[in-house]
Amino acid sequence: MRPIRMMVPNPPGGVTDVLVRLVAPRMSEALGQPIVIENLPGAGGVPGTNLAAKATPDGHTLAAVFDSFATNPFLYNNVQYDPLKDFVPISLMARQPQVLVVNAKVPVKNVAELVRFAKGAGGMTFAVPGLATSSRFSAELLKTTFGIDITIVPYKGGAAAITDVMGGQVQGMIASIGLVLPQLQGGRLTAIAVSSTKRTPQLPNVPAIAETHPGFEAQSWSGMVAPARTPRPIVERLNSVLLKALAAPDVREKMEALGTELVGSTPGQFGEWLKAETTRWGRIIREQKITLE
Repeated sequence: MRPIRMMVPNPPGGVTDVLVRLVAPRMSEALGQPIVIENLPGAGGVPGTNLAAKATPDGHTLAAVFDSFATNPFLYNNVQYDPLKDFVPISLMARQPQVLVVNAKVPVKNVAELVRFAKGAGGMTFAVPGLATSSRFSAELLKTTFGIDITIVPYKGGAAAITDVMGGQVQGMIASIGLVLPQLQGGRLTAIAVSSTKRTPQLPNVPAIAETHPGFEAQSWSGMVAPARTPRPIVERLNSVLLKALAAPDVREKMEALGTELVGSTPGQFGEWLKAETTRWGRIIREQKITLE
């Protein structure tokens, strides 16, 4: 049986890569054919995604994509794919809420206080683990939503960024729950709010920004797509086996430990999610004149 090529356009070890390596063996067993995972890192995942878009649409090439899938076309000149036209959605696999945190010495406890503080101080500094990351775009969304000045301070990775927030070199950050949870217990960070539409089980006492500002949402996510024109019966079959894999208790347990909410959706629901993501972040990138080249 010809193997399925699962393209992951980021390095091994990330949330999307971990999730794919958990569900692929279960999908392989259900489909009766091997799944070969191929990591294609570099340039924000653009080259790997470009390659996946050009693959033969026969169900033997899939791609596990994440939030930059929707933002890259607005940021890079070498993007050769349209996320809505060149791929068919299979399923939204997971979401990872982010947490708005500040150094414990910053005198704010909620979003309203943060906005007042930022306006009174003439702005704030926010660390980001890279200029094309969901953390950065979440900070930009916070900036435009509340009309505050946020100076973006880029780092090479989340660990270095959160270390400087804890040390007071930078005032705040919007970071993934997996990165922040171990650090909140030390008392050097204050969790202000989460960026999902509702509170997260990992931080039940931390409100969602959307509770006071409906519509605010900024989450990291992972999904699975196939090249456009992949036959509908194949897409539906892949969706079915993927949903069963995502429902496995051990998969759920391992991903929840990383602060990740497993979702599972119909192809249509994931398509709507992609439309919303490209609209939201495309607007932010244009308004803030964000470029990487």
